[in-house]
Amino acid sequence: MTTQEALQIKEKIISLLRVKGPSLPVHISSATGISILFAGAFLSELISDKRIRISDMKVGSSPVYYLPGQEGLLDRYSQHLKSKERDAYELLRGKKFLHDKTQDPAIRVALRAIKDFAVPFEKNSDLYWRFHTFPQNEFDPIHTTPKPHYPQRAEEKAAPEIKEPQREIVTLTFKPKEKAEEEKTLSIFERKSEQKETKKPKPQKTAKKPIKKSSKKEEGLFNKVKELLAKKSIEILDIEDIKNGEITLKVSSKGKEELLIAYNKKKISESDILKAHKKAQGAGLPYMILSLGEAPKKTQSLIDAVKSLSSIEKL
Repeated sequence: MTTQEALQIKEKIISLLRVKGPSLPVHISSATGISILFAGAFLSELISDKRIRISDMKVGSSPVYYLPGQEGLLDRYSQHLKSKERDAYELLRGKKFLHDKTQDPAIRVALRAIKDFAVPFEKNSDLYWRFHTFPQNEFDPIHTTPKPHYPQRAEEKAAPEIKEPQREIVTLTFKPKEKAEEEKTLSIFERKSEQKETKKPKPQKTAKKPIKKSSKKEEGLFNKVKELLAKKSIEILDIEDIKNGEITLKVSSKGKEELLIAYNKKKISESDILKAHKKAQGAGLPYMILSLGEAPKKTQSLIDAVKSLSSIEKL
C-alpha cells in the first residue's frame, strides 16, 4: 500500500466518522473495505495524530472511536455499560450533578468507572460529578440533592467521616439490634425478601428475579465495616473496590493512610492474606484485614512467626 493510498483511507475514515458519528472498528472495516486489523492500525495512527479520540468505555472488547466534538453522541452506546455503571449513568443523566460523598458506595465506584460520561470537579473541597454534556457553570450546590433516590434501591446514609485502625486481623462482633430498630435500617430489597418468605414459594422459574445474594452480603458487610470503623474513629478516604464478597477501602487514622480489605467470611486463609498483601503493595500502602471471624490458629501462628523472622537464606 502506497503512502497516497494510506492517506486516502485515513480521510475516508474521518469522513465516515463525521457522517455516522462514534463507531467501532468493525463499522470502519465494513465501510472502507479493509480488514479489522488494518482498520485498527489506521485508527491508532489517527489517534496519534490527534485527529480522532477513543472512548474509555468498551463495547465487547473494543473501544469506540469518534471525532472531537462528538462526545455527546457516545450516549448511544450507554446500553453497553455494566449493570451498576448503567445505574450510575442514568442517575447522573437525570440529576446533572451529584455530590460524591452522599452517594451509595456502589454508585461511587461506578461513577469512577464511567469516565466518558461522569466528569469530576471540586467545590469547597468537596468532590462532585457532572454529566458530560451539561455545562459546569450551571452547577448550583444549593439545589444539588444531598440524598439522591436510586431506581429500585433504598436511600442510604452517606458513609460517616471516620478514621482508621492499625494493621491487624480484626474479628467483627456486633450486638443484636432491637426488632423495631432493625426494621428502620432494612433496605427495600430486604423488606421485599421478608414479604416473599411469608408467601408459599412457587417452584416455577417464571418468578421475579431476586437480588443477587452477593450484592446483599456486600451491602451488609459494608454497613458492618462502617459501624466498626466509626467506633474506632477511622476515616474512609475512598472506596477502591466492592465485589465477590470482598471490600477494599482506603482509610486514614491520625493522618496515616492504609488499605483496608474486608472479607465476607468467617475464616480467612493464607491466600486471602497474600491477596491483600499484593493489593497493598500495588497501592504502596500498609494494610489491615477484617473478617467475620477469628483467623485459624494455623494462620495466626504463621503471622506471629513471620513477625519475628529476619530473613530466609539458602545454605
